[in-house]
Amino acid sequence: MSLHDDAVLVLKGYDSEQEDQSELRQTYLDHLAGHPDGMWKACGAGHLTASALVIDPERGRVLLTLHRKLQMWLQMGGHCEPQDSTLPSAALREATEESGITGLTLLPGGPVRLDRHPIPAPCHWHLDVQYAATPPAGATERISEESLDLRWFPYEEVAGVADASVVRLVERTRARLEHGN
Repeated sequence: MSLHDDAVLVLKGYDSEQEDQSELRQTYLDHLAGHPDGMWKACGAGHLTASALVIDPERGRVLLTLHRKLQMWLQMGGHCEPQDSTLPSAALREATEESGITGLTLLPGGPVRLDRHPIPAPCHWHLDVQYAATPPAGATERISEESLDLRWFPYEEVAGVADASVVRLVERTRARLEHGN
């Protein structure tokens, strides 16, 4: 199965009713139906990306990266690569590369939410499929070359440093952890 096919299956299985993301989910599916190259950075109409919020529920905090190019505090994530066999594995690879933490585990239940945002030309859109991951006990983060900084933030501080999309991702992840959905 191709990464494109996997992404279609992931999106079809995504519970978009949790946050009323049905229309956005359909936008992603329509994009993939119309663009066989819709998983790749080279797709000028936009492309899917995969990200993962690294969360430490025991300590009530999340790990964010200060993105080198965007100069914003964000969850770990980015472009899918040819070696990625599934969308969850792409999110896990990105989170591992950018956090320096090996042994991350994605939360069960598939993506936590979707976030579509404009990006500079030549491409137009990132259609981000957002997961959440927990680190193993005793894990130590390590800054990557893609980041200016890497820092743990208590839940209540995220809104003061990150944009609304990250805040929504943290809120939705916490709800999933609390309610198991």
